[in-house]
Amino acid sequence: MAKAKDMLMVVAKVVMIITCLYFFICSLSFLSDSFRLLGGRNLGALFANSELLNNPVVGVMIGVLVTVLVQSSSTSTTIIVGLVAADVPVKTAIPMIMGANIGTSVTNTIVSFTQMSDREEFRRAFACATVHDMFNWLSVITLVTVEVCTGYLEKMTGAMVATLGDTKGSSKPPDFLKVLTKPFTKSIIQLNKKVLSGWARNDPKYENSTTVLKTGCGDDSTGCPFLFAKLGPEGANIGDSGSGIILLVVALIMLCGCLICLVKLLNSILGERVKEIIKNGVNKDIPIKYLGWLTGYLVMIVGAFLTIIVQSSSVFTSTLTPLAGAGLVSLERAYPLTLGSNIGTTTTSLLAALASKGHEKEAIQIALVHLCFNITGILLFYPIPFMRWPVPLAQKLGDITSQYRWFSVAYLLLMFFIFPAIIFALSLAGPVAMYIILIPIAVLVLVIIFINILQKYKPSILPDILQDWDFLPEPLRSLDPIDRVIMTTFSCFQICRVNNNSDSTDQNLEEIKKKQQSEVNSLLEKDVV
Repeated sequence: MAKAKDMLMVVAKVVMIITCLYFFICSLSFLSDSFRLLGGRNLGALFANSELLNNPVVGVMIGVLVTVLVQSSSTSTTIIVGLVAADVPVKTAIPMIMGANIGTSVTNTIVSFTQMSDREEFRRAFACATVHDMFNWLSVITLVTVEVCTGYLEKMTGAMVATLGDTKGSSKPPDFLKVLTKPFTKSIIQLNKKVLSGWARNDPKYENSTTVLKTGCGDDSTGCPFLFAKLGPEGANIGDSGSGIILLVVALIMLCGCLICLVKLLNSILGERVKEIIKNGVNKDIPIKYLGWLTGYLVMIVGAFLTIIVQSSSVFTSTLTPLAGAGLVSLERAYPLTLGSNIGTTTTSLLAALASKGHEKEAIQIALVHLCFNITGILLFYPIPFMRWPVPLAQKLGDITSQYRWFSVAYLLLMFFIFPAIIFALSLAGPVAMYIILIPIAVLVLVIIFINILQKYKPSILPDILQDWDFLPEPLRSLDPIDRVIMTTFSCFQICRVNNNSDSTDQNLEEIKKKQQSEVNSLLEKDVV
């Protein structure tokens, strides 16, 4: 009887895990749609100034911002492919494709926040989320420089499409994941992606469109059948921004709730022994002599294949993050899975290019740029173990965030919003002003990195004063002063709350005393009578 009960409990937990996973994937779809609603016409503003787009640094930042706004590198690269098909030069679009790779990793960084309550889990989850960022940033910095100097990607992909035949008749393979999630997500919200793409390309055809929400899909009396249609032009008409904010809140609540439940259920269903077996099985190399080095490349293929199936690198890497936080997947194993996912996500833009009309070869060329960029990045930062810099960088970020949890929020805002926005704002002042500010900062950062490396490996060749950073004021060499300010601020809020609670408690006690005294007085009066 006890065994049957335990078996039923396990089955129930497995069903709950599948349910949580289903709604977690739906929440990612809602998160993406909320950013599209909030981004709206801003996409067109980013692509409007053709002179700015010719600056490669600005192109990268636009790629980052657009991908953050639409929450999908597949969508943003498809938009860029559409731009190329509509006469934007391939050379101009290459930096934007690179920036799109960076923006896509914002989702799994947000997902890692759900494990913030446990320092060790959060350290592992944040490191897994940011290893994607580190690879993308290092690849972009390296390849933008190479591309500006040599035109490497443009020339190579140009040669690849030079002898290309007819591309018509290509079709997109079925998206297996959306077949399962669409019935639920479409009952909540439906967007008109043609309007979004038209705004991004500044297409006059969509100039008078007022909303990204799908309209005119029902009869005049009922309107569209999905829930958010009641907030659109056919209902309360609160605007895309209002609908986007509501959907964003719903998506974040769903995402956090599902992930917390998922982690709790995984920890309860997998005992320590089972977790250890899974951890060893997933993280172990091929047990054949001299073939262990092939494990990472096989894992890459698995990552690419799974991403092609789900048609989203964000979904795949966001699902990987809580598993890394739970300790089931090591950072060293998550890294090649993430790289494979980067390859898998390029199939969407390639298929979009094959199905495009007008400038087909240029559209295919920019899609191949996306593929070649990721492959080149992998060749730079994976085959040679010494060059796997994203792993130690992500480990360092994980260590910092486990000590200073507020740093994760600061990192998210700085890397995906503030820094790209500042670069874009500087570009409005012209390229000279932008480079006058950026070049000294870049040189300073490189010098600091170089000194840090020497301090760790060859401190003897440095002057005594540079063998550590103790000569600098504390705010310039440590996050402790900022941490003290933040902790003091939160402590003040807590003290105020406690004082308010204690004041209300004292007031309640005083009222109770008065009530008791009045009851005693009334009893005494009765006795006297």
